Amino acid sequence: MDKADIVEVLEAIAELLELKGENAFKVRAYQNGARALETLDEELGTVIAEERLGEVKGIGKALVEKITTLHETGELEYYDKLKASVPATMLQMLEIPGLGPKKIKKMHDALGVESIDQLAAACREGKVAELDGFGEKTQEKILAGIANREAYAARHRWADAEAVAAPILAGLRELKAVEQAEAAGSLRRKRETVGDLDFLVAATEPGPIMEWFTTQDGVAEVTAKGETKSSVRLEGGMQADLRVVPPAQFFYALHHFTGSKEHNVRMRQRALERGLSLSEWGLFPEDTRGAKENAPKPSERQPEPIEGEQELFKKLDLAYIPPELREDRGEIEAAAKDALPVLVEPEDIRGVFHNHTTASDGRASLEEMVQAAQDLGFEYLGIADHSKSSFQANGLDEDRLAAQVEAIGKLNASGKFKTWVFTGSEVDILTDGRLDFSDEVLKTLDCVVASIHAGMTNDEAAMTKRLVKALENEHVTMLGHMTGRLLLRREGYPVDTAKVIDAALANGKIIELNANPWRLDMDWRLWHKGAERGLLCSINPDAHAPDQLGFYRNGVYAARKGWLEPKHILNTRPLAEVKAYLGVK
Repeated sequence: MDKADIVEVLEAIAELLELKGENAFKVRAYQNGARALETLDEELGTVIAEERLGEVKGIGKALVEKITTLHETGELEYYDKLKASVPATMLQMLEIPGLGPKKIKKMHDALGVESIDQLAAACREGKVAELDGFGEKTQEKILAGIANREAYAARHRWADAEAVAAPILAGLRELKAVEQAEAAGSLRRKRETVGDLDFLVAATEPGPIMEWFTTQDGVAEVTAKGETKSSVRLEGGMQADLRVVPPAQFFYALHHFTGSKEHNVRMRQRALERGLSLSEWGLFPEDTRGAKENAPKPSERQPEPIEGEQELFKKLDLAYIPPELREDRGEIEAAAKDALPVLVEPEDIRGVFHNHTTASDGRASLEEMVQAAQDLGFEYLGIADHSKSSFQANGLDEDRLAAQVEAIGKLNASGKFKTWVFTGSEVDILTDGRLDFSDEVLKTLDCVVASIHAGMTNDEAAMTKRLVKALENEHVTMLGHMTGRLLLRREGYPVDTAKVIDAALANGKIIELNANPWRLDMDWRLWHKGAERGLLCSINPDAHAPDQLGFYRNGVYAARKGWLEPKHILNTRPLAEVKAYLGVK
């Protein structure tokens, strides 16, 4: 088991101990151990082999044994027994935003609450509000959190859905009976969250395909099985639907089942205006004579074969519309004028900003992150560890930040890496809009990412004022994760996004598109108009580990949905241009 996985186990143990009411010192020992391990600069395996783990501050003898066991075997009996001793329904309560182990323990002891259903009932009866330290507002937030959790349960983050869909799609394409296969629906449109997985196959013999689909590894339940349509529930909880169509219908069906519904409605209207009928079965001359007794059903009509969706759009006098844009947000009008954007591609990204190291809450050293960036072919990497107010993330104070700036300078001068490293900080925006570091400190940095991490309960006016004030600081380069949302976990704090975009434009600031799959913030729906007005984007992975640098691809997909071209994005520019933009010599 690697270091990151072990950290998660230690954090889980701390939560479980809190749920069981163990003493605070024991809980803190595991929390401190997780933090110490997370910030370890050396290779864990080497430290263990050289028997130096016990020398790390925050890791005592008992933790040395447990960490070593996890590293060598991937299992820990103590953790397994502890997890088994707590009802699974109580663990599910931790998924409710703002509800931690201490509160769950208190409600369990006072009210006997052991499940989300019991918790909801206790809230509706007003019992939770009566508990010391809770109150009406907390009770309302818990009920809202439960409602959000239920709404979120039917959807999945795009990155998670894509990871599940990819091997299924690959398996379908390997079948002899399959001529073509694609994923469709919101997954293909790269929506930030996805409901069911939709697969479309072109074949003349659907039987063997349906058999494979319904019996593949990972199927928990077959919910429907027919000659050309089947649905399964996968072990992770997602539903996957498969439809097999004749090869001649494939691209018509692919367009239809990619959607969106609103886009399809507009496309059908455009077809009708040209005396045509468009459906999943094909594009046909519209029959204005009324239905005839012996007329074939739509599914029995033979469409004119096409080699790709491009031909379908061409038949309707449209330029090809990429799947990401098919949301009925002006794409059909733009395609009619051949005025669609040349969308950004993953390979356009030359480097990334807003990345963390073990100096704060990252899980890799500075050099490990730079090596990973170089392996990806990046020309540059922007480091932005947390500032001191983010104490929960081991934020850097002025002295530690100065030491990191010096270390980055030496690293660049050494020529050890081809990837250039920009100094920076993810600086907390305090509740009054001031920044966590003075201007004297900020001006020593190449790039300042200003973000909110605490005090998110104020009203829209206060939150907007706070963000605008930060954007007015001359040393701020870009605004980080504008709304603070966590997809399928918590809604963003209230903010007037139009005013924030206005402030960014007025002050010449960048707004990041945070590519972490939990965030994808600023939302893609806001980028088109912002970019038209000159708003500059930076696609940032907010990486806390080397493999998370690859999150930038999620940001590219969201940027494509926002109609962004390379010219709208800072980090599509070569190193020399970025240095010039940031004023770095």
